[in-house]
Amino acid sequence: MARVWAVVVAGGSGRRFGEMKQFALLADRPVVEWAVAACRPSSCGVVLVVPHGAADRVGHGADIVVEGGASRTESVRCGLAAVPEEAEVIIVHDAARPLASDALFRAVIAAVATGGADAAVPGLPLSDTIKVVDGAQTVTATLDRSALVAVQTPQAFSAELLRRAHARGAEATDDAALLEALGATVRVVPGDPRNLKITTPADLGTAEHLVRG
Repeated sequence: MARVWAVVVAGGSGRRFGEMKQFALLADRPVVEWAVAACRPSSCGVVLVVPHGAADRVGHGADIVVEGGASRTESVRCGLAAVPEEAEVIIVHDAARPLASDALFRAVIAAVATGGADAAVPGLPLSDTIKVVDGAQTVTATLDRSALVAVQTPQAFSAELLRRAHARGAEATDDAALLEALGATVRVVPGDPRNLKITTPADLGTAEHLVRG
């Protein structure tokens, strides 16, 4: 069995939420604690990346806590530096997705550990039409949504390739994009509609409903 470690990214400032959403309560537990707990069944250990000055916040349950950087990518690098070298597969998971299921973790890990992929991400088909606009908000193209997916976390990676990709120093909105730049094989597994990302207080209310419902 592959040695798997998880990095939970909880380094955001909460600008859109109005406070640090990772420490907001969801069914009487901090959101970040839900995210760390979701990683547990599939991982040998969990590294939690928190904002500067928040390393002493309680209620997370991680094995290792480190402070992040100025961007999400920098924060992931801070977490990677704390992952033991013997890790073969590394999961990167956003603390803002507290309801990720065990099945989702198993699917992305299996795609990398035994399925031949360098990385695996959960994806959902798009239901909306997606248009490209310019600076004047004029439509310049309409994309074929049948070839598009909305990507979630957890994302699983070959540890060696993830470290190599981050060593290049590039920035990206997710870690899979860094491996894509290396020409690595990134596979999409079916995502989960319940695995919502908490961005606004309304999202937290939806998550509360799902948890209690």
